[in-house]
Amino acid sequence: MTTEARFPAGFVWGAATSAYQIEGAAREGGRGPSIWDTFARTPGRVAGGDTGEVAADHYHRYRQDAALMADLGLRAYRFSVAWPRIQPDGRGPANQAGLDFYRRLADSLLERGVEPWVTLYHWDLPQALQDTGGWAGREVVDRFTEYATAVYGALADRVANWTTLNEPWCAAFLGHAAGIHAPGLQDPDTAVRAVHHLLVAHGQATRAMRALDPRPRLGINLNLDPVTPASAGAADADAARRIDGIYNRLFLDPLFRGRYPDDVLEDLAGLGGLDRVAEADLAAVAAPLDLLGVNYYRRWVVAARPERPRFGGPPSPWVGAGDVEFVASDRPRTALGWEIDPSGLDELLRRLHRDYPSLPLYVTENGAAFEDVPDVRGLVPDQARIRFLDGHLRAAHRAIQGGVDLRGYFVWSLLDNFEWAEGYAKRFGIVYVDFATQRRLPKDSALWYRDAIARGGLDGLPPAPNGKGG
Repeated sequence: MTTEARFPAGFVWGAATSAYQIEGAAREGGRGPSIWDTFARTPGRVAGGDTGEVAADHYHRYRQDAALMADLGLRAYRFSVAWPRIQPDGRGPANQAGLDFYRRLADSLLERGVEPWVTLYHWDLPQALQDTGGWAGREVVDRFTEYATAVYGALADRVANWTTLNEPWCAAFLGHAAGIHAPGLQDPDTAVRAVHHLLVAHGQATRAMRALDPRPRLGINLNLDPVTPASAGAADADAARRIDGIYNRLFLDPLFRGRYPDDVLEDLAGLGGLDRVAEADLAAVAAPLDLLGVNYYRRWVVAARPERPRFGGPPSPWVGAGDVEFVASDRPRTALGWEIDPSGLDELLRRLHRDYPSLPLYVTENGAAFEDVPDVRGLVPDQARIRFLDGHLRAAHRAIQGGVDLRGYFVWSLLDNFEWAEGYAKRFGIVYVDFATQRRLPKDSALWYRDAIARGGLDGLPPAPNGKGG
């Protein structure tokens, strides 16, 4: 029998989006091109030839979307700022029209009782900076700090919670090693170099923002997943160690321990110069934080395949781990083929609480893509998503009961959107978007989430095991 799960008073119930995925207005308000504009316009890069030129048209419909959030009872909304909307060329004076848009968005949220949370970078680097080296070059560290302080100075009076980067693993490895995200490079050394510059930029910006105004809380969003060996054998255990190293500890250790893990440096065999970084860089990366945003989607199960080369195989985000196989299970899957395992969230949160300095945790992304289709009644019965959210919120509740300082949960995503290289073919939203008309239609999961927020948790009845739309 499923038991009730009530969350602590003050628990933050939210939803999240990112700028390029929903804003549209790619050529309006003084916005310059980003690496994702360039990537999406390149034939063969994005499914269906889709781009974010219009997306969910949030730039023009933000007031409507803020009202929708209020109707759903959301307590908080996490959005990202488009860097090229603030600095079209990635440098120089801030574009006031861009800052004014985010001021209006924050004000619209506050007027409706929804707390704005800002993420400064969700992968949309100005193309002009990419043209001079992007995250592979050192200059981007100072450019990001300049940009971050410009936005912070304009919005710190309205926004109390900030994160610098979203999922630097994706930005570095999907964009620079696998080449399946912008800027579409396939060079492992460049990818590892990008890791370091992303982290130094985070730390340097954090220091500069805190010096400008110490009142808001500052953090970072990391995509983190537990990694499990496929067997009890030593080779599989080492495969799990290596994937955990490049995926989780490569970011957690410098942020919270002030150093890159020795075993990961050995695994990367000198790539990106990580074994020669300056102590000042490591001190900057480890700037104290007020919160950690955790983005969780799946568990990885891995096995060693020593007959495969560790380096030099097909382009992959798993640098130095070409001899590791990701093993499938019989768990249910999302429309993207991602296995659904709520227990991994509980396990991950407990690990963070145990192994890293204790600071408030927030699940800043958690959600799933399913094949959502409105029915003849004009409803979207996405029971599979409701089961997904229910399972993961119960896992989060177990972690809290186990002593984890988890203070909030943001569903990914508020709206169906431009899902990066998948284009518009995959829908993560709890609100359905008809991209031809831009009509918004709350799915059954949005109404379920509204009710969970209203009661402060989950009731004792599990979601229906079957249902259309999922």
